[in-house]
Amino acid sequence: MSDRKQSILFVCMGNICRSPTAEGVFRKVVADAGLSDLFEIDSAGTHAYHTNEPPDRRARAAAESRGVVLADIRARRVFDEDFERFDFILAMDEDNLRLLQERSPEDHRAKVRLFLEFSAATTESDVPDPYYGGTAGFERVLDLVEAASKALLQKIRKQ
Repeated sequence: MSDRKQSILFVCMGNICRSPTAEGVFRKVVADAGLSDLFEIDSAGTHAYHTNEPPDRRARAAAESRGVVLADIRARRVFDEDFERFDFILAMDEDNLRLLQERSPEDHRAKVRLFLEFSAATTESDVPDPYYGGTAGFERVLDLVEAASKALLQKIRKQ
């Protein structure tokens, strides 16, 4: 792993369920490895539906049950500057990937990828949106995000 700080942006549609969960889980994975000072970690949405709102209460409750804190995260929309600022811009699903690729300047498009590409624990490409479902959906998101977060950190450490 290089000594240069790595920057990761997790992106879903509204930035209140999946991407803040990914941000919180990845922060914990990085902190548990003692590497927090080597990372900049953030999340955003492709839409500005929930700007400045905290993550969904169900996402916070599910995350807290696993020792992941999301309370300090506030929703924001992806900024044009994010494409230059971040090393990895990781979409939670194909729809948001497509929106990010359309907005991304050509020279930064390779940074935009699906988050689950990093996980060997699933063949799924999308982190499902749990917003309109029950508790099980938020638990499933956590399962997928935890596996992908560990794999992402491992990949970055090998660089």
